[in-house]
Amino acid sequence: MAKTPTHDGIETSVELTHPERVYWPDDNITKHDLLEYHAVAWERMSPFVINRPLALLRCPDGIDGPRFFQKHAWKGINHHITEIADPGDKDAAKLLKIENFDGLAALVQSAALEIHPWGTTIDHWEKPDMIIMDLDPGEDIAWSKVVTAAKEIRERFAALGLTSFVKTSGGKGLHVVASVKPQATWTDIKDAAETIAHAMSADSPQTYLSVASKAKRAGHIFIDYLRNGRGNTAVAPYSTRARKGAAVSMPVNWEELDDTIGPASFTVKNAASRLGHSSADPWADFFKAASPLKV
Repeated sequence: MAKTPTHDGIETSVELTHPERVYWPDDNITKHDLLEYHAVAWERMSPFVINRPLALLRCPDGIDGPRFFQKHAWKGINHHITEIADPGDKDAAKLLKIENFDGLAALVQSAALEIHPWGTTIDHWEKPDMIIMDLDPGEDIAWSKVVTAAKEIRERFAALGLTSFVKTSGGKGLHVVASVKPQATWTDIKDAAETIAHAMSADSPQTYLSVASKAKRAGHIFIDYLRNGRGNTAVAPYSTRARKGAAVSMPVNWEELDDTIGPASFTVKNAASRLGHSSADPWADFFKAASPLKV
């Protein structure tokens, strides 16, 4: 099959049917535009999505149409999206993974507008390589308070000997992600995240919430540590979000949080200049920075 080139020079053998189909109507972003965005992001994004079990938010008719969260294969799935058995639950339906850019292009063809990986690879299923803290602010919370929360999590990770990185969620908040050597178990990882969340809530109950209670969400930042359980997921770095504005979950430098960026500042339309070859990657050393979790 003939290769389809992108403007960034990456080729794919996946044929996009109806490349003109609009996924984000208000922004006039099409299936072809999404493929082009992923081609630009691929070099930085790939370590966070390849050979990891994936959950996908699919929107075949775009963000204004029906949507569904999918972890297993569907009829007519592209062969570049491969199935893999969970070694911890061999009787369960097989999970999904991709191995290369053709796999990512197949996700675009399949209208996967959000990619949510596990925090581990299939090379070490039972040993996660990251801890994810999702800061989800109530509607009345100032952005500066979310930044303060992220910096406090950074300090608490540092006390555990861990280096942490930060990205916009593409929604309302920030994700603080610590890089860990794949040695600790899922239980260890989740316990460490839960301990941080509960400690922050106990120290500042007027600001932080570590229990998912809608009744108490107003005026608080919910520190979601549940992304760290086995089989749970969080949106991938550089993944698009199936929301108006076509925001991207964008890795940033810690120093940038003090600038004028917000949780949805980066979009499919404006990300290209940031992801160009001449710009520095704030997460370039993510896996090099990994340290063991002290348990």
